[in-house]
Amino acid sequence: MKRSQFISKSLLITGTAVGGGALHAFGNHTMGNAVKQENKPFNLNYGPHQGQFENHAGKSMIDQIQFAYDQGFRSIEDNGFPGRSVEEQERIGSLLAKLGMTMGVFVLDKGGNGANTLAAGKQEYVDIFLKGCRQAVELAKRCGGTYTTVVPGDFARNLPLDIQTANVIEALRRGAEILEPHGIIMVLEPLSDTPDLFLRTSTQTYLICKGVNSPSCKILYDVYHMQRNEGDLITNIDRCWDEIAYFQTGDNPGRREPTTGEINYKNLFRHIYDKGYRGVVGMEHGKSMEGKEGEVKLIAAYREVDAFLG
Repeated sequence: MKRSQFISKSLLITGTAVGGGALHAFGNHTMGNAVKQENKPFNLNYGPHQGQFENHAGKSMIDQIQFAYDQGFRSIEDNGFPGRSVEEQERIGSLLAKLGMTMGVFVLDKGGNGANTLAAGKQEYVDIFLKGCRQAVELAKRCGGTYTTVVPGDFARNLPLDIQTANVIEALRRGAEILEPHGIIMVLEPLSDTPDLFLRTSTQTYLICKGVNSPSCKILYDVYHMQRNEGDLITNIDRCWDEIAYFQTGDNPGRREPTTGEINYKNLFRHIYDKGYRGVVGMEHGKSMEGKEGEVKLIAAYREVDAFLG
């Protein structure tokens, strides 16, 4: 389907266009049956982030999941999952199981991206991280999830870089010992938010994963952050391929949906698809437009860049 056709049909969702046919109601929004049937699953398994469809679905994460499913998405991401009540966590897990959807990453609680840095080698920081690993096991049970995001923290600039790296590897090995028996994978995310963060590039993360040497310690390759920090995306993906377990998206500049910046997502998605990737591609980014129109544009952008077959 051409992008213009998709947008026209999707406007039925927003209420700005009205066509024939019955409306199917769920939650606090409506969906045209004809549109719903055309929104088949994507070629790759994109996972909307919490809040991306709240103008259509409302604040409830349950309703946002249902809306995402009816648009063809088969995964979600919920960084805030650890902060939800146990009851809500279990409801989310039950709905995902019912719909055959996957929970993408939730953030392992170690106090914040830069806080309690594992690079420092301090036992109190490691203990906080290990507590987060044990919590992640329980969270994963409730939602059926497999992946939890780990950011080691800031540089410990009073220590040589190699000592910092060794400290990070040692702490992550201990975390992997907790997660591995449960099949949970901590995915290490190099970031571009601030140069104070220790983990910066895909190849640095690759080295650390090799040092940890566990199936429970892999790379989260966030395309937005890696475009900013190192570029040469496809080459670096190939270099680190055997340690990459998860992808996230966001165009640059702006960290918004694909097609709004400089990254050729259609080519990149074709590349990882051809290499055999079928895991979650997390949509951890903002939108270029506000309101329902912005959500329609977001869906249309993913339909456009997902059209890489044939």
